[in-house]
Amino acid sequence: MQLLQVPAQASEKEFIQVNPLINSSDPNYIRPLDKDVQEVFDPTKNATFQYGEAARWVLKDGDGTLIGRIAAFTNSKYVTKDDEVPVGGIGFFDCINNQEAADLLFDVARHWLSSKGMEAMDGPINFGERDKFWGLVVEGFHPPLYCMNYNQPYYQQLFEQYGFKPFFNQLCFALKVHAPLSPKFAERHARLKADPNYSARHIEKNKLEKYAADFTTVYNKAWAGHGGLKEIKLENVVSMFRKMKAVMDERIIWFAYYKEDPIGVWINLPDINQWFRFLNGKFDLLAKLKFLWYRYTVKCNRITGIVFGIVPRFQGKGVDTFMIVEGASFFRRTAPYEDFEMQWIGDFNPKMVNVAENLGTHQSRRLVTYRYNFDPSRPVKRHPVL
Repeated sequence: MQLLQVPAQASEKEFIQVNPLINSSDPNYIRPLDKDVQEVFDPTKNATFQYGEAARWVLKDGDGTLIGRIAAFTNSKYVTKDDEVPVGGIGFFDCINNQEAADLLFDVARHWLSSKGMEAMDGPINFGERDKFWGLVVEGFHPPLYCMNYNQPYYQQLFEQYGFKPFFNQLCFALKVHAPLSPKFAERHARLKADPNYSARHIEKNKLEKYAADFTTVYNKAWAGHGGLKEIKLENVVSMFRKMKAVMDERIIWFAYYKEDPIGVWINLPDINQWFRFLNGKFDLLAKLKFLWYRYTVKCNRITGIVFGIVPRFQGKGVDTFMIVEGASFFRRTAPYEDFEMQWIGDFNPKMVNVAENLGTHQSRRLVTYRYNFDPSRPVKRHPVL
């Protein structure tokens, strides 16, 4: 077997190609957009390079056939409150069902991280935010949501046989859009509905800057400082909303307010992977035209829950229920969707897991973020509970 670092454009193409080669016979596989993977490793596109660095490798067999890949990265902002040693990351792992091949990939990443001063590695994770390419699928091998990792079931054994231990579980929840909500939801909703200080409304595309500001307020109060997450800037949110505008459905993005101060967000998008699956990873001009065609000719029947949160001061007061009932009652009447699936919630966040379960959902997938301590005598501690 031959292990090659990825410094050149030709090797970068090989790095991209490993993923569809490994998954080509799986009918549930949807190839990620090549550009989404490439941008992770582009310092002009990925701000995480301000805080760390990344390296990549591909693995070939004796005949020169691609059989695996891996990336490794350091990130000084990637910390949790209980970390006792510097932790690096690995991601974009793909491999044939061969432990020797997998071990070669894990070894080269570990040695590189060790040379950078790391003493442990988490994976598979992203070199950036947690909303993309994070975790190993171990249950629920359904067609993946946009920018969600997808892998073959045997990957779990490759990780665990090497010595990786679960750091946290990533739980996805789903339900039918028109499934009845719990009667408790109606009671809680009625209490806040009777108070004129509370309101909920869906986004308006012609007021993106206003809603970007509201999102920034809620995010920085609800998430900044948790699990290594940092405050976000308004200009970054405005940019993000503008990029999302083309696929936004106003009916399924909701905000909650108290006396017009933003206190909650519930951001959903159509499952755009139902259209991207036809593009074979491409997003050049021709692929964009194809995307527009499929968007208007192929029905999207699934909503993806991207972000849900309430500012701490209003948690436990029923705002979550109020916003869900207001939103769901509206888009049930006005939108064509049949299924709803949330992006993952960490099992270290029992409050949000409880909210999801109380919706009447079922667990649709489970992904795992693993940790490997370079010192085998040091036990792996689970992610601290929020």
